[in-house]
Amino acid sequence: MKKYFTKKYILTAFIAFLIIGQFFPIDKKTPTTDATKDFINVTKHSEELAFHLKSACYDCHSNETKYPWYTSVFPFSRWIGGHIKNGRKTLNFSEWADLEKNKKIQKLEASIDAIETNWMPMKTYVFMHPQAKMEELDKKALIKWFKKLSNEL
Repeated sequence: MKKYFTKKYILTAFIAFLIIGQFFPIDKKTPTTDATKDFINVTKHSEELAFHLKSACYDCHSNETKYPWYTSVFPFSRWIGGHIKNGRKTLNFSEWADLEKNKKIQKLEASIDAIETNWMPMKTYVFMHPQAKMEELDKKALIKWFKKLSNEL
């Protein structure tokens, strides 16, 4: 009898938690962006590389985030909102021109490492956004481009 009440209490508390969480949505406002400062606009690149950056990186690492329907559902909204906030804090391609030379080099090297170790794009992101999947050749081309940019700075 006691286990029944415990399970019932836990289930009720969990459902209440989910319902209450819906009343506190994430901030989906898109920060204003100056296109002249955007990474793609200030670097020489191929259209294919720009496509991969937009599809695999820009949702979390720029001010051009596209919020799918599930970002309105708690707790997914909090989880994804945290990824976007941390992604922009780590590297925001929309503010590339504002970075100092040494910061740009540091960000490019960190990006190379993240791609080489398959840490980025995140597997959970690729699962929900199949267009973000990059083949090994695409990853190598992006890494080569980042290395070239880093050496040119």
